[in-house]
Amino acid sequence: MSRIAIIGGHGKVALHLARILSGQGHQVSSLIRKPEQVPDIEATGATAVIADVEHLTTAELADVLRGHDAVVWSAGAGGGNPARTYAVDQDAAIRSMDAAPQAGIRRYIMVSYFTAGTDRVPEDDSFYPYAQAKAAADEYLRGTDLDWTILGPGRLTLEPATGRIETGAAAEKGDISREDVAQVAAAVLDRPDTTGKFIAFNNGPTPIDEALASLR
Repeated sequence: MSRIAIIGGHGKVALHLARILSGQGHQVSSLIRKPEQVPDIEATGATAVIADVEHLTTAELADVLRGHDAVVWSAGAGGGNPARTYAVDQDAAIRSMDAAPQAGIRRYIMVSYFTAGTDRVPEDDSFYPYAQAKAAADEYLRGTDLDWTILGPGRLTLEPATGRIETGAAAEKGDISREDVAQVAAAVLDRPDTTGKFIAFNNGPTPIDEALASLR
């Protein structure tokens, strides 16, 4: 049994992940901003932790994370406000990476997106701040000494989980159920062989564990 901290705990992927991990017997802390979200967190079996990561310092965030074995970053500003996108998706994410080792944590899972770091988005495109922020956060993570894995899901859907994905060099961007993203995140937490990998994936024909085992 491990203690897992999920940052951005009220997101759809995070709620699925908390339920999955709690069901596996892990102790899950879901970091959220709003007290009114507590019942949704508790319904997953996780413990709700009120922590506004946008405004916490690195030291404050380390205090929140201390005692956990792994961190999953699944937070996001949600678009619409470029300044807040950079503040959350880039700056707060980077502070969490600095906070993790201060809290004695090595395992770090980043939920990114399929083409992160390779998008060539015009500056006047509304997607530009998000693409830049995620690329910067992912690149920073790669330069840390953390045991990191970056997940790159395709277009997120609300469909039920299939438990099957497509990944690897031949995969092209497609659809992926949020619940399947959560299943992949739960699976990589228990797979040290995914450390140091960016894993792009969609829904596909291969069971998740088999697909992850095939990565080189």
